[in-house]
Amino acid sequence: MTGEGINNYMGEDYADFIVDYRTNPRIAELFPGAAILDINNTYAIIYLPVSQFANRMMRGIRLLIVPNVYGLASEVSLEASGVQKIRSMPDFNLRGEGVLIGIIDTGINYTLPAFKKENGTTKIRSIWDQTIKSVNGAQSSTNFGTEYKEEQINQALQNENPLTVVPSTDEDGHGTMLAGIAAGTENSTEGFYGVAPEAELVIVKLAQAKKYLREFYSIPEGVICYQENYIMWGVQYCLDVARQLERPIAICIGVGTSQSGHDGTAPLSELLNMYADFPRVGIVTAIGNEGNLGRHYYGTIDPAVGNTSLEFNVGENDKGFSMQLWGEAPGIFSIDILSPSGEYIPRISAGLQVSRRISFIFEQTIINVEYQTVEPRTGDELILLNFHNTTPGVWKITVYGQGNLVGNFHIWLPMGNFISKDTYFIKPNIYTTVVAPGDAVVPISVTAYNPVGDSLYANASRGYTRTNTIKPELAAPGVNYLAPTLDGGYTNFTGTGVASAHTAGIVALLLEWGVVRGNQQNIDTLEIKKYLIRGAKRSSNLTYPNRDWGYGILDIYNAFDVLRSSV
Repeated sequence: MTGEGINNYMGEDYADFIVDYRTNPRIAELFPGAAILDINNTYAIIYLPVSQFANRMMRGIRLLIVPNVYGLASEVSLEASGVQKIRSMPDFNLRGEGVLIGIIDTGINYTLPAFKKENGTTKIRSIWDQTIKSVNGAQSSTNFGTEYKEEQINQALQNENPLTVVPSTDEDGHGTMLAGIAAGTENSTEGFYGVAPEAELVIVKLAQAKKYLREFYSIPEGVICYQENYIMWGVQYCLDVARQLERPIAICIGVGTSQSGHDGTAPLSELLNMYADFPRVGIVTAIGNEGNLGRHYYGTIDPAVGNTSLEFNVGENDKGFSMQLWGEAPGIFSIDILSPSGEYIPRISAGLQVSRRISFIFEQTIINVEYQTVEPRTGDELILLNFHNTTPGVWKITVYGQGNLVGNFHIWLPMGNFISKDTYFIKPNIYTTVVAPGDAVVPISVTAYNPVGDSLYANASRGYTRTNTIKPELAAPGVNYLAPTLDGGYTNFTGTGVASAHTAGIVALLLEWGVVRGNQQNIDTLEIKKYLIRGAKRSSNLTYPNRDWGYGILDIYNAFDVLRSSV
């Protein structure tokens, strides 16, 4: 497919569906004439006209996966994680030399001093901007967007107007912040120190989700929102660059979504599981900031009773949002709905494929309800509810079970600023709020804490996953963390995305020790994780692992100390 052709499919006229070749090896035969673009040997994207999107959803086609949408996971530190101690030891003065750090996010302000070497040249090896259409054949290996190499960025830095040479920038600042924390050049005057200041950067600026997908999930206008397949391509790109340069790479994922089973089975989570197992690769994910926002409900249905009820409040400004109910197999679940005005929608019986559009007589609310009694990736039941023009106030849902077994279920509202803080469950559960891909099994998933007082960040998501995989594994600094801003200054940031960037810098130091210095040439994410877990600081007052702190507080010095003591 030509660059011009793929740019057409990236436009708003086409809907993207994720295809898993493991379950659909003959997908091209099932959709003759459709455009298909591979991510790797396992996943591909198939493009179909947007006009067919709603029909395919309502018909419940299971061969194609609708991409989830992801939001940002962020809203002192080197001493707390033992980095300064490591640097004070001549044999362990690790600074990330020879290692790449991949940041897949909002882009970067490459003109800042934080991203320049002492000689004024860039420390960025490449930028793939998915939002800029290819010009003069300057395409990335994935055939869309535009790639800018180190040489071009250096040319831009020498120009009075750098953006006329390399027009990629960061309009939000989240990606710039993450890159600065992980690998920023030190500024002792401001008191800023990147974790791995001699590491080099690979930057992916993600394209925002298409209009049809934003409308499907009712994402508010102006809110940053990325679709899953673009993030997957970003991961693939970072690995391709590392392979070309023959460098080890740490990859930071500072975005997340609640639109999944919270069990590591979303396509992005599975892709990260696959790549985190590669030698010389370390992948770090944030777990989200959903712990105290009231967006998760956990319920149990006693078969002697047969149902249970829950309530949630909808804020004035949240006219549209999605909600997902995941029921544990072999249970079969169904629901009824009571609106704030008292209008009742009777129980919608379960079936193999159920799709209903519900409208109200006395209200303007419309709810699209879809049942997947056997969701293909998990085997559990999924009930998807999309609310439109929603009446504010307290809604009530009764969940029914079937059979003589206890039925457990979870419900999640959207994460981050996809909804306001005025929409929440009346009796929420703070646990099982780790967002995808923080639920991926192999990558290192981190929560955020404040090194001043060693207190957990209050809004940090809590573990474990829905299938009780231990997440998060570690806690890293993520409260009031000094990092660069778009205007060249420095300010404090908070969130588990901050903690993930700090940890990605730590992973880069371990890759330098293992690969660059020849101590463990084929070290991978799992081995790095085990080193860090063994060296984690733990309180005598807590039992580990636990749902809040995982295995404890990140401490790279102690990880090496434990390793040295065991030799």
